[in-house]
Amino acid sequence: MSRTIDYYFDFMSPFAYLSTQQLVEIARKHDCMIDYRPIELSRAKLAAGNDGPSNQKIPAKLKYMIADLSRWAEHYGVPFNPITGQDSARMNTGTFYAIDRNQVEAYVAEGYRLGYVEGSDLNDESVLSALALAMDWPVDEFLAFLGSSEGRGRYEAGNLEAHTRGIFGVPTMMVGDQMWWGNDRLDFLDRFLSNT
Repeated sequence: MSRTIDYYFDFMSPFAYLSTQQLVEIARKHDCMIDYRPIELSRAKLAAGNDGPSNQKIPAKLKYMIADLSRWAEHYGVPFNPITGQDSARMNTGTFYAIDRNQVEAYVAEGYRLGYVEGSDLNDESVLSALALAMDWPVDEFLAFLGSSEGRGRYEAGNLEAHTRGIFGVPTMMVGDQMWWGNDRLDFLDRFLSNT
C-alpha cells in the first residue's frame, strides 16, 4: 500500500459512524492504508476556537441533524440508532489496544456497530466488555488498558497531535497536508485519490 489516509474520528460522532464504512471501501479501491486516529471531538473544537454550544443545546439544529443523519444512513444503506451517552473516551482509547493487535479496522467497525446499530452507551462497562469479547480479547486486560496511564497517555498525545494539525472536527481525513472534513466530503477524497 503506497498511500496512507490519516483518519481522525470520535466514536461519539454519528457522522464519523456514517463515514467509516465508506472510507474503508475507498481505501481498498485506491490501495491505501487507513491510520485510525481517535480524538475527543469537544476538545478539538475548543482548540480550534469553536466554543459555541453543542448541537444538543440547539433544539432546531438537533432536530434537523437527526433527520439529516437518517437521510445519510438511508443513502449509505446502513442502520442508524442514536447512542444513549456522549462519553466515548474509553472506547476511543481502546483503539490503541486494537492497533497493537493489528485489529483496528474490526475494532472500529464493532465499536460503531454497538453504538449506532445497537444504540448503546459507549461508556457502559457491559458494552465495553462485549466489545472485547467480540474481538476475542481478555475482558479484564482490555478494561485495565482503558484506564491505564499508557492508554490515557497515548490518547492524550493523539489529541494534542490533532490540535497541532488543525483538526477541528470529525470525521476528518488527511492525505499528506490535504484535508477533507465530513462524511459529505468522501467523494472529494475519492476523486483526489483517483487523480494522484
